[in-house]
Order: sequence, then structure tokens, then C-alpha cells
Amino acid sequence: MQVKIDGESLDVAGVCRVAAQPGTRVLFTPSAERRMMSSRHVLSDLLNAGTPVYGVTTGLGDSVVRRSSPTSGPALQQALVASYLNGTGPIASPELARAAMLVRLNCLARGDSAISSGVVDRLVLFLEHDVLPMIPERGSVGASGDLMHLCYLAAPLVGEAEVCYRGAVRPSREVLDELGLEPLRLEPKDTIALVNGTSFSTALAALVTGQVEDLVIAAEAATALATEALLGNRGHFAAFINERKPHPGQVTSARRIRSYLKGSGLALDHGVDGDRSGRADLDGFVRPAGVVQNRYSIRCAPHVIGVLRDTLSWVKPWVETEINSSNDNPLFDSEFGTVHTGGNFYAGHIAQAMDALKPALANVADLLDRQLALLVDEKFNNGLSANLVPDDLASGPDAALHHGFKGMQIVASGLTAEALKLCAPAGVHSRSTESHMEDKVSMSGIAARDARTVLELVTEVTAIQLIAACQAVELRCATASAPGTAAVRQAVRERVVPMRQGRRMDHDIQAVVDLIRSGGISKIKTEGENCA
Repeated sequence: MQVKIDGESLDVAGVCRVAAQPGTRVLFTPSAERRMMSSRHVLSDLLNAGTPVYGVTTGLGDSVVRRSSPTSGPALQQALVASYLNGTGPIASPELARAAMLVRLNCLARGDSAISSGVVDRLVLFLEHDVLPMIPERGSVGASGDLMHLCYLAAPLVGEAEVCYRGAVRPSREVLDELGLEPLRLEPKDTIALVNGTSFSTALAALVTGQVEDLVIAAEAATALATEALLGNRGHFAAFINERKPHPGQVTSARRIRSYLKGSGLALDHGVDGDRSGRADLDGFVRPAGVVQNRYSIRCAPHVIGVLRDTLSWVKPWVETEINSSNDNPLFDSEFGTVHTGGNFYAGHIAQAMDALKPALANVADLLDRQLALLVDEKFNNGLSANLVPDDLASGPDAALHHGFKGMQIVASGLTAEALKLCAPAGVHSRSTESHMEDKVSMSGIAARDARTVLELVTEVTAIQLIAACQAVELRCATASAPGTAAVRQAVRERVVPMRQGRRMDHDIQAVVDLIRSGGISKIKTEGENCA
């Protein structure tokens, strides 16, 4: 795969594509190449004039008061890399490592960082050959850039630290030898241009953001299935209602749920007759199956999922602005030949965006968990068997042996609780570092990692609810379901067979998680998708 970058137009989708595809060849636009070269000339002129330049003739952070001579530049650059190779925790996935390299290259392509061409070329080569830095995920405070993370990105360029190459973790110097390359000799400004930025947390935020849309659509499909299984009132999703409270996300979510339910013989508008008989109670009374109002977890689903849609509508532009920003320090103005020090390495927008996604995501898990609780409880599921056990196993002398979806509901509840627990904002937990030089920091890396965890948990809850709702509709009357929900059930059934007797279902959950993440639900087109 080949991608051209200019520092201005890389989007979340582009980051996700490169992250998923080993061996991407990165090309710079001619304008990006000219800008990078121009800022390098500015740096050279400033150094020749004896102008102090942060991180080049000074130390970093609280060491800014300590000066170094221009001749000690390479040693200073090497020392900066070694100083921050102290991360902890799990190693970033190959996808995240690729994304971080691409996002950093795009920042450098803006031409404000005065990085030397050899360093950029080496990073491009690493992406093309899929030489992946081994980046620990813990240890960044999200200001002065993702220093620790990006030092692990920089270190292999000079033959330090380890990389993953062709599926094996190896010393970077060994891999450089195999590729016929010498370790780079970093020149003034090269290291700080690589490490003083938001590219790791931004890359992670881009990967999280890129997956949310597929999750949203899967949650809407799951809600439609639950509405059918419960013989719900699809009138709750009418355009008239939701357009009277015209939050764009709510309107879109209601429209999508409505499109899945178009033509359903199970979920009818209130007041429409149909064969919706309930089961007889012990006293012979048959409960009416059609109700005027369903419980909030059905009726208010667009209001919950819509919040996530609307949150995503501003989170995504924020992430893309950060992707296409000069988040280095110092920056060089090629037009006027000047250097500027500031705080563009501060990732406050990324922290806020990820902190906002967490509760919006977790509320969707809570919504679907409540729907699942209705589906499995014979007191509330409108005549279905307890725990969705097949009818022929739900009664008789061996009925106590069959627990159906009881365990799945417990797991979904646990996952939901964990997602809700992680909703506290990370961005308010600033810690003063560098002897109070860096006394207010963003915590963007923690916020992005938490958002990723919440997304994973919510996707698992959605997968469980989809499996259960498919079972419930099939127990009810699969032939009466809408074409849209039938298409969703078919996609699930290609990966998961119905449950009869109790069996392990962890592999089933993962199969449907993979279906959601791959866009398998999102790609389903429904007859009423554009219905009014």
C-alpha cells in the first residue's frame, strides 16, 4: 500500500488503514518536502548566528538553564533518547506502532520541526519494511509530548532498543545490519523533533475513534432485534417523535433502528393489529403482547446511542486536527527565519476527546445490558422462556439442567460495570513533573488507553446482546422478523450457531466482536435505511 502525506489532510480512516496494513510506503508531497528542507535551513542559520535554541543548545525541561555548545549537538541528541527509555506496561500492538509512526511523520511533513531528511527517510523505511518499535504503553503524562513513547520510536533509528521484525522481537542494531543500514547519527534538533509531540496518544485516539462508528451501528442493530424479541412498539422510533428533539445523533439513531424494523411482523406500531399472542399465565390469563410504551432501554435507545453519535461528531474532527498539527517544540518559521518556543506538545484536546467518549460508550453498554436483562427474564420478556432456553428443553423433568443465557447475562453485567467504572476523566489528574517546569500536563495517553479499554468492553457487551437477541427472535418467530434484522441475524449465524444445551460461548463472543470490528454489521444495507 502507498500513502501520500502533506501534514494537512491525513484523516482517521487513513491512519486506521495504514495501521492495519503492514508494509506501507509513505511518500511526501513536494510542498511538504520543501517545507521540511526550509525549516532545516532556518535552524542552521540560527545556530551559525549563535542564537540559543531549546533542545539543541539547551537541555530539556528544567535543564533549559543549562547550555551546551553546538559541537556537542550529536551527543545531546543521543542522550535525550536514552534518558526516556523507561516505560512500563504492555507493549503497543503492531497496529498502534504503525499508526504512531505515520502520525509522527505527518507532523514532521508540516515542515515546522527542522528535522534532517535522513531521519525522516529512516522512519519511512521502517514503515515500509514493517520494522516496528517496541513501545511500552505506560509512563506518559501527555505533555512535553509523549516523550517516553516516542523515545522508543526514535531509539531503533540509532540502533538502540528492540523492534519487532517479521514476527520476532530482535535488537534493532541486528535488524539494521540485516537491512544493510548503519545506525543514524542524529543531528541538532532531530531527537526533539521525533519525541516532543502528541503522536502516540493521537495515534491511539485515532484507532479508537475509527472503531466507534461500527460499534454504534451494531448497537442500533442489537436494539432493533431486542425490540422484535420483546414484541416492542417500533413507533418509539418514529421520525415525528425524534425530529421534535432534533439532536442529530438521536435523529440518525432512530432512523437506523426504524430501518432495521421496517416490515417487521413482531415489532409493530402501537395500535396496529397482528398475531402477537403472549403465553398463558398459570391462571389461564393471556397477557396482551402489544403495549403502548416499552421500558426505557427500548424506548429511549436513540437518546442514549445518539449521545455517542453526537460525541463522535466532534471528537473525530478534534483528533484529525491533532493529527494534522505541528505539535513539536520549538517550531521554526521559514518565512521569517525565526524560532518559536511554546506548548503545542500539550495534548489537552486528545485527553478531553477521549474522556468524553468513555461515558458515551459506557452508557451504550448499560443500555444493551438492560435490554439483555429483559430478554432473559421470563417476568419481563413477554412470554419467552427463562434465559432463552429452547421451548422443548424449558419444561419437563430435566428443565433444571438448562441455564441458557444466564451466564452470558452475568458476564455482560460484569463487563458493563467495568466500563462504567473507567468513566472518570483522566485529564483532570495532572501531575507536576520536571521540577515543576512541566507543572500542568494533559494525561492524554491514560485517557486514550482508558477509552480503548471501554470500547473493548462495550463491544463485548454488544456482541453478547446480539447473540442473545438473535436467539430470542428465533424462539419467538424468525419468519416474522423484518428483512433488516434478518440480515443481521444471518451475519451472526454465519459465525455462531443457536444455543440449545449449555455450552461454552467465549469463542462465540469473540467471533461476533470480530464481526463488529470488521464492519460486518455496518455493511448491512436495509430496505428502509433512508426511510422518513
